[in-house]
Amino acid sequence: MNNIQTNTKRLAEASRTEAFSDAFFAIAITLLVLEFKLPEFEEGKLSESLFQMWPSLISFFFSFTYIGIIWLNHHALFNHIKYVDANVLWINLGVLFTTVLLAFPTGVLADAFRQGNETDKGVAVALYSISAGFMSVAWIPVFEYFKKHPELLEDHSSPEFFSTQRIRPWIGVAFYGLAAVIGQYMPLSGLFIFLLMVVYHAYTSEGNKLRKSKKKHPQATE
Repeated sequence: MNNIQTNTKRLAEASRTEAFSDAFFAIAITLLVLEFKLPEFEEGKLSESLFQMWPSLISFFFSFTYIGIIWLNHHALFNHIKYVDANVLWINLGVLFTTVLLAFPTGVLADAFRQGNETDKGVAVALYSISAGFMSVAWIPVFEYFKKHPELLEDHSSPEFFSTQRIRPWIGVAFYGLAAVIGQYMPLSGLFIFLLMVVYHAYTSEGNKLRKSKKKHPQATE
């Protein structure tokens, strides 16, 4: 990895940071599988126990899809970044930290809907919402920082790109905050907001936009 000095600030090429992040996302998604726990069952009633695992499957779907979309956005982000500095490394660690934390509330959500009462379900939805909200918070400084530091960007990128992206994490914070409040009293409504946010992040994913752009312009390279 090559290092350069710019205005007395040490910069490094972004490739190593992206590779480390890719490995981290893979581990975070793998951790979700560990939350699959087969309930105890009597002889001849395995099928019933497997059916009781549906909350784990739904929780896994939400979290797997959400982390996958974050990875798509992260990948697309680094197509605009040429160099990273110490501040970028810390901001990136914040994104990774909040991502790996999602495994715990995923398990709590599954357990609550499998064997908890309405109060437990509400607490689990609120916990998951808060965790997902922090994931959105972690992206706020990403766009702000690169908007102010064009020297870190690829030649084809501009600060305007990051200006247009600033609203997306704030929308996540707002809706996950809403899910945390509503979900305590109406857990299923909180889950519906989760689904809406998965659809929103998938639809506005820069990773998906990048893929569509490549279909229109096959000569483009990642």
